Amino acid sequence: MKDTAQPLWQPSPEAVAATQMEAFRRWVNERHQLALSDYSALYQWSVEARETFWSDLWDFTGVLASARGDAVLGRDGMPGAQWFPGARLNFAENLLRFRDNRPALVERLENGGRRQLSYAELYQRVERLAAALADQGVVQGDRVAGFMPNVIDTVVAMLATTSLGAIWTSCSPDFGIQGVLDRFGQAEPKVLFACEGYFYNGKVIDSLPRLRDISARINSLEKLVVVPVARTEEQTAGVLAAQPVEKAILLQDFETAAPPSKLAFVQTGFDHPLYIMYSSGTTGVPKCIVHGAGGTLLQHLKEHRLHCDLRRDDTLFYFTTCGWMMWNWLVSGLASGATLVLFDGSPFYPGAKSLWDMADEEGISVFGTSAKYIAALEKSGCKPRQSHRLEKLRALLSTGSPLAHEGFRYVYREIKEDLCLSSISGGTDIISCFALGNPSLPVFAGELQCRGLGMAVEVWNDSGQAVTAEKGELVCARSFPCMPIGFWNDPEGVKYRSAYFAHWPGVWAHGDYAEITEHGGVIIYGRSDAVLNPGGVRIGTAEIYRQVEKVEEVLDSICIGQQWHDDVRVVLFVVLRTGVQLDEALIQKIRTTIRANTTPRHVPAKVIQVADIPRTISGKIVELAVRNVVHGQAVKNREALANPEALALFEQLPALAED
Repeated sequence: MKDTAQPLWQPSPEAVAATQMEAFRRWVNERHQLALSDYSALYQWSVEARETFWSDLWDFTGVLASARGDAVLGRDGMPGAQWFPGARLNFAENLLRFRDNRPALVERLENGGRRQLSYAELYQRVERLAAALADQGVVQGDRVAGFMPNVIDTVVAMLATTSLGAIWTSCSPDFGIQGVLDRFGQAEPKVLFACEGYFYNGKVIDSLPRLRDISARINSLEKLVVVPVARTEEQTAGVLAAQPVEKAILLQDFETAAPPSKLAFVQTGFDHPLYIMYSSGTTGVPKCIVHGAGGTLLQHLKEHRLHCDLRRDDTLFYFTTCGWMMWNWLVSGLASGATLVLFDGSPFYPGAKSLWDMADEEGISVFGTSAKYIAALEKSGCKPRQSHRLEKLRALLSTGSPLAHEGFRYVYREIKEDLCLSSISGGTDIISCFALGNPSLPVFAGELQCRGLGMAVEVWNDSGQAVTAEKGELVCARSFPCMPIGFWNDPEGVKYRSAYFAHWPGVWAHGDYAEITEHGGVIIYGRSDAVLNPGGVRIGTAEIYRQVEKVEEVLDSICIGQQWHDDVRVVLFVVLRTGVQLDEALIQKIRTTIRANTTPRHVPAKVIQVADIPRTISGKIVELAVRNVVHGQAVKNREALANPEALALFEQLPALAED
């Protein structure tokens, strides 16, 4: 029997009955004279009756729109489905529907800085900035970019941009100059919002030297709006006066130079571009993924209200930067009226308990983070349950990579017994989730609780057959509203079709190696293109990482398949605790741990110690880049990495040439 047979957490019948998910199920039953008895039945109905489901969701969540249109789904098929073709709406209007004195945004900086805006104050700030953007000539379809930390001003800039029907795109300020140009150079923004500096790991990072280069090299740029973060407004003004930056103006001066005007939400089509997001770019120049206003809004409302049970009295936090889609997902929480906590800085500064101090101080009820953070927290020995109250905390969300079984158990053992731990998975490609949480379902170790409503998610074998309790490719077999409307500068859709539809035309192949369990959960075994294939047997890297995390001496690891004697052998690279050396005894401990819980094919042929592991700026390990380096192949875009120098550690390692 699998160790996932018994749930780690189960909601009480009373708690289930009180969820918005259950309220929606009852509402659907009453509206359509159905007898859907549980989530499984609701999910099946939502996939089989997609048009009715998405129409009902629109009504249940109260989407604000000047027109809805008669059709729910015009042209079907992937790519090119047309959802709500007659609708006219504005994304920002839906996020600014509440205009009272309840807290909307709380900003927390690593250095202890704290700011807060009510919903009424947020509306006023957006109104002022939208007037300035309009005065600058920003109109529907223009691009506005943010080279910004996760602060209040970034949210205001996004809302002001999208209120005008313009398109928002952002990346975090830890990107290098080429990384910014690779992204914004393609999107061609008219206005760029950028911080003059930011705080990270106890240091002040100055952004102004990079802004000089960036401003000069983006030809489309008309105005660079400098937002003080690490300096005061007066200090920033003084630096800009002494060392001018081309096209630069302080945020306050940009706003006060424009005549005030009432906020008028430009109504756009459902598929009007809202965001330009970027692929990681580790295999070349990043792809510019364009997401539509209506699909993003409707999907986020579904995930927040139903899958997270988010309400007005909740405080939602996600540890993210503005270069990761979880920032866009977090900000949509405004449409549910919750209080959002925006944190910028290192999650371990000045210590491992920093974010948990904040959780207590702000009364965070839904806490989002990455699997990497949870693993690092456990390795640090942090036990928030013993040191913090966490009275309001009822849900913990994890994404970025598969959360290991041990991570699940650590959360319930050392953080809080009574909470819904939801591992979620989707990505930048759909700016949302294919599989995620559900407060009305049990939590099993190593599993995502369920597939998202309205998403025809299946796992297919090599023959293109849907399978259960078998590993295969994660696909979405029918169209859904939050599919990208395309890639920027891809007018014929060639890159778009190649990215998702090349394997099975008309079916979205997401690139995850996965399994749907018999009770409806989902297990992600890793990216399909990183799957190991020793002796022709497919192995997901997450299966190995899960075992390695049990080894106390190992802080981090990355696994690849190395071409070797007409086959593939598994090579595991490990980062060890300070003072620990990789000797034969530790190698055998690692191998024995892996073998005891998997198969002999999972056991690495080589275990090699390295000082660091390369990651993207959003924190994901880059197995393909390491594999390329090991095989002497070029890594096309090192600018996409947070620590590109780490790749050099994998070049020409003597151990890789040994049998």
